Parts: sequence; structure tokens; C-alpha cells
Amino acid sequence: MKTNIIIAATILLSACSSMELTPDGEKVRLLGPSEVGSCRELGRTNTSVTAAVAGIERPDDTISKELVTIASNGAARMGGDTIVPLTVMEAGQQTFVVYKCINPDG
Repeated sequence: MKTNIIIAATILLSACSSMELTPDGEKVRLLGPSEVGSCRELGRTNTSVTAAVAGIERPDDTISKELVTIASNGAARMGGDTIVPLTVMEAGQQTFVVYKCINPDG
């Protein structure tokens, strides 16, 4: 039984680590609030990933990278080129504001 749980956790963790940026998502920048003064806000994107697998907490840096990846891909679909964290990461969830900073009026 314990071996099955470990195998299942390993499979789930490896599946989560395969999350990749889309080509458009790769172009999205992660900036701070003070850096988007001349940008146009397009909306928000709420992101979430699994924070624990089989009762084992996943590393915060892995979760954070996955949330940024999801937000970047979502921002690109919205026509944005920049994301700014609106909330802190908590329980595998985070909200980002999506901006268009490059040619914001076009």
C-alpha cells in the first residue's frame, strides 16, 4: 500500500513538472506594480495548482514557477505581455493582473 502511494505521488509530481510555457507565454514578463505605470490593464487571471500530493507538501518554488507559467500563458491568450502578482501565493493559488505594456494603445 505504501509503495503504491509513493509511486502515485511520483507520477503526479512528474506530471506537474511537465507544465511548459507556450511560445506566446514565453514573451510575457513578470514585473512589479511600480513598473507598469504606462501599461494598459487587461484584466486578471486566477491560477491554481496542487499544493500537496498524497499528503506531501510540494516545494514553494515549484508551485510558484507553475503559477507564473499558467499566468503567463493566460496573459498571452488575453493579448497581454506582462503580469503582476496581485496576491501572494497561498495553498497553490495566486491572482495576477494582466497588462499590455508594449504598444498599450495599439
